Amino acid sequence: MNDNQDLTSQTDESTTAEILSEIETGDKVEVSEAQAINDKYLRALADYQNLVRQSAKDKDEFYKYALSDFLQEILPVYEHLKSALSGISAEEAKSPWAEGVTHVLRQFKEVLNNRGLEEIKTVGEKFNHDFMEAAPGSTEGGEVVSKEIRAGYLYKGKVLIPAQVIVE
Repeated sequence: MNDNQDLTSQTDESTTAEILSEIETGDKVEVSEAQAINDKYLRALADYQNLVRQSAKDKDEFYKYALSDFLQEILPVYEHLKSALSGISAEEAKSPWAEGVTHVLRQFKEVLNNRGLEEIKTVGEKFNHDFMEAAPGSTEGGEVVSKEIRAGYLYKGKVLIPAQVIVE
């Protein structure tokens, strides 16, 4: 029995050594594969996080300026309404229809302001190339706006329509 046990023991030891050797080599391969997979996972996760951030930024930009096209179309209507009221006499301004139109104009302006639209202040202000365009008839080298030809508008801090002015 001793001889048999010794033989089995030697066989077990050699088999165990072979198995351990295979496991160690296999572990090295498995570890490097696991590291490669982990690296790919981390890169994919970083790419996904960057995509989420960029999508949120793009969404914010879209919402911020989504109304700008609509505002550019509706502002001429607002301007025509303003100019219609500016051309009436003091007597006509007291009529119910003129008071009604004035009220509608005031509401219109409030809605536009609530949506982030603001009118550029021009008359009496220093000419600013970023917000204004000098109209023909302006004095060359002039610095102060004397008359507004067309109102300009900012939408959430960005020039939507530059003001057209006469500079003296």
